[in-house]
Amino acid sequence: MAKSVLICEDERAISKALQLKLQKSGFEVEQAFDGEAALSILEKKSFDIVLLDLLMPKVDGFAVLEALKEKGSKVKVVVTSNLSQDEDKKRATDLGAIGYLVKADTPISKIVEYIVKNT
Repeated sequence: MAKSVLICEDERAISKALQLKLQKSGFEVEQAFDGEAALSILEKKSFDIVLLDLLMPKVDGFAVLEALKEKGSKVKVVVTSNLSQDEDKKRATDLGAIGYLVKADTPISKIVEYIVKNT
């Protein structure tokens, strides 16, 4: 059975590129364009891994991580963000993220490689 990924990314071009690359690598992919939609999808379906942007409309990525932690969710979360401050990385990992990739420094192909290795 294919591994499943939820992409939580409000920049639709980035989300689409990730979706296409991950599907080519054999993943089932769903997308959420804001944190509220991400939480709604995660309540209804389980995923092997979640790619989570921190700066999103409605509910930001930190709030999504907090909600998942409160619910005791075991889903693996990899943060993809342009926030590159150490405090942001520490906060995300303290909230349960297994990885933190800075989008500006990480080509989409490297993000996909990371997902393949961690699922």
